Amino acid sequence: MSLPDNEKADLTNPLQRQFERKIVSPFDSFVRYQISGGVVLVAATIAALWLANSPYRDIYKIFDEITFGVHSGNWQLTKSLHHWVNDGLMALFFFVLGLEIKREMLAGELRDRQHFTLIAMAAVGGMTVPALIYVAFNPDDVSLRGWAIPMATDTAFAIGALALLGTRVPKAATLFLVTLAIVDDIAAILVIALFYTSTITFAAVGAALGFLLLLILFNVLGLRRPVPYALVSVMLWISVLYSGLHATLAGVLAAFAIPARPRIVPHHFVARARSLLRRVDVVSPQQSILADEQQHAAVEEVEREAQLATTPLQRWEHSLEMPVTFLVLPLFAFLNAGIEISMSGLRGIITSPVALGVAAGLLFGKVIGITLMSWLGIRLGLGRLPNEVTLQHIIGIGLVAGMGFTMSMFIATLGFAATPALLLDAKMGILAASFFAGSLGMAWLWFVPASKDGA
Repeated sequence: MSLPDNEKADLTNPLQRQFERKIVSPFDSFVRYQISGGVVLVAATIAALWLANSPYRDIYKIFDEITFGVHSGNWQLTKSLHHWVNDGLMALFFFVLGLEIKREMLAGELRDRQHFTLIAMAAVGGMTVPALIYVAFNPDDVSLRGWAIPMATDTAFAIGALALLGTRVPKAATLFLVTLAIVDDIAAILVIALFYTSTITFAAVGAALGFLLLLILFNVLGLRRPVPYALVSVMLWISVLYSGLHATLAGVLAAFAIPARPRIVPHHFVARARSLLRRVDVVSPQQSILADEQQHAAVEEVEREAQLATTPLQRWEHSLEMPVTFLVLPLFAFLNAGIEISMSGLRGIITSPVALGVAAGLLFGKVIGITLMSWLGIRLGLGRLPNEVTLQHIIGIGLVAGMGFTMSMFIATLGFAATPALLLDAKMGILAASFFAGSLGMAWLWFVPASKDGA
């Protein structure tokens, strides 16, 4: 359907062109944030490593000793800065992750059965093989607690690695990796809930379920303002914290209760917006909107209608992406990646079963599991690769997926909180494997033809 001449002309004005340039798909926006976030994560990691191995290492250790909390009568919640970040701010990361998973399940790649089946198989292989490799190195009861460390993929680092290759990697391959990482994250959340929980306090679990039901009731009643959800989510987080489950799981639970339906359908918004914009269209280029209250009111009404035509899930995910990507995750990396590196410590990687299990699981287990299960899924006709993606690309994706960093570090702190020496070995293995996995993956993909035709 063609537009009238006057509407065609409207599309050429500078404001419209600027607006159109700023419109990107949710996937493009997600990738852009992940790439930038990967750069900041690298900077935070380097800063932590430098500080922990510099004459100022005592300053770095102070961060673990800073303690503060909340007090109300006889009740108090006091934690170190390190724990506030790992248990508190990381709940925001899991909240955004939960929103992203819910969006993908309702309207993204997780809905496409053919693609999802293959990606799910690849993800299972990419989690099972690394875990088995780790267990082979660590049959002992104490070190066995780290079996889930090499299962994870750091989305920001992995996408950042692919982004450095530019057009040499098809966009469909990046989408494959993103969806694979999302399935990985879902599994990691379940692993944390099922296997990294000590004792359960059922009264606190009951309170958490009550707050979760209240969030769901907000959704059912059509409540869309963020403040009630935020307040109840904080209470949910406190309940989960006291339940014995890891507090960050509250973020995922809260995310799945966030409304994912618009209040008004798109065609109603379009009709209403056109009607309102006619009031603004009569203003001359020289006239300021400050001079006309009616036009200003019309613009505000368009904004309100736009809010109703979108979903809280999309708006809140977009609003939190930046603080989580550029504050929460770098702060987590800074406080957790600062390990003292010495020649004896580097030699220890070669002899430590934990470090070897983590490194081998991430570096070799990921690529073997992802490639093998992808090939098997294709051979059995259970799924298919995107048009531009080949098994050669999958090998590169499998290597890059070995960059476990954030989630691997997180699981390591849960598994070895009571054994600092093993935690140090695990972190050394994670850092070494993430570096070599990213480097090898990028080198491999550099020489892989960009398309099936070899172009």
